[in-house]
Amino acid sequence: MSATAAPLAGDGAGGCRHLAIIMDGNGRWAKARRLPRIAGHRAGVEAVRRVVEAAPGLGLDVLTLYAFSSENWKRPADEVSDLMGLLKHYVQSEIDNLHRNGVRLDFIGNWRALKPDMVALLERARERTAGNQGLSLVMALNYGGQDELVRAARGLAADVAAGRLNADDVTAEALEARLDTAQWPLPDAVLRTSGELRLSNFLLWQSAYAEFLVTETLWPDFDAAALGAALAEFARRERRFGGR
Repeated sequence: MSATAAPLAGDGAGGCRHLAIIMDGNGRWAKARRLPRIAGHRAGVEAVRRVVEAAPGLGLDVLTLYAFSSENWKRPADEVSDLMGLLKHYVQSEIDNLHRNGVRLDFIGNWRALKPDMVALLERARERTAGNQGLSLVMALNYGGQDELVRAARGLAADVAAGRLNADDVTAEALEARLDTAQWPLPDAVLRTSGELRLSNFLLWQSAYAEFLVTETLWPDFDAAALGAALAEFARRERRFGGR
């Protein structure tokens, strides 16, 4: 997928209203430049700024970013600390701009299990932007798709055990309504940067009929042109939803 043929603003989504992105390649970007990994993560934050700024003009209503997975805790402690510090800095430094541009910021995953000061910061950001009607920016934090499904299933099982729900009422729709993403439409497309071909435990249920988009571009190099090219590729797809 080339990043050279970006469509004009407002013309490129081709029906893609919700794009989910697995932001991959920060470490490789830094290694190629003989820089520490944190330099790649910092450059990745700049890519987030560029993409969030470009998304509304390219027709997106919802942008979901895989910011920190539940598996990322396995990384070295200093790298985890750096990632959390960058997250805090991004929210603190960008919240005014996001709010001014009508962006609604929200989070999915077990983010309330993060440190109390981080949770308080994220809660304030959610509350401040809750009434905005522009782009919904959804950040997956301490998120794992399998964990999300287990939590949803556990909630349904508890309701059945308590008599609040009949077993026959446990349907796909009922489970979907318990997912972290219930308030947003399902993603039309899932994009992964850096050329990797795996979901990495991201939006497992929600991606059942999403289009997969892959680019060799490393996340720190991703920009408005690359986003436009991805959406143009999506527009060329024929979505069949299993019908033929």
